[in-house]
Amino acid sequence: MRLTTKGRFAVTAMIDLALRQTNGPVTLAAISQRQQISLSYLEQLFGKLRRHELVESTRGPGGGYSLGRKATEITVADIILSVDEPIDATHCGGKENCLGEGGRCMTHELWASLNSRMVEFLDSVSLQKLVDDQLAKGVVIETTPPVKKAVFAAPVVKPVRVNVANSVFALGNVFSKT
Repeated sequence: MRLTTKGRFAVTAMIDLALRQTNGPVTLAAISQRQQISLSYLEQLFGKLRRHELVESTRGPGGGYSLGRKATEITVADIILSVDEPIDATHCGGKENCLGEGGRCMTHELWASLNSRMVEFLDSVSLQKLVDDQLAKGVVIETTPPVKKAVFAAPVVKPVRVNVANSVFALGNVFSKT
């Protein structure tokens, strides 16, 4: 069984969110910057997490994401399964047709047993435990949002001089000179 980036990134992003949601909704852009995960990839993952009610979104200025349930009620298995990450070590995907029409392979029970142990383990680890582990390691959480740097300098406004008549009388003078 191999856990792909989809599952690993989803768990990482959820830890980041759980660590910082006390200051209000967390933007995906901020998670993307801190965790070096593509913003578009996070948007896909959080769409799935939202559909499984693991996160809630807030629109508008100051919007972002927050947990849909308490961190103690969300398990690693919930996160991984919500982003369509299969937890399956069998060759047949659990369908018991490892050898095609010939039935199961000789090691099917071994891999099926491994699957149940993996799910059992991942279901025993809460998001809160992972957050607590990060805090114990000394992860620093910013209390204020990072300052956004401008990409361009402020434009310089130069006064525009217009050589046209600004009144009916001045307009008359322009025509009388010709």
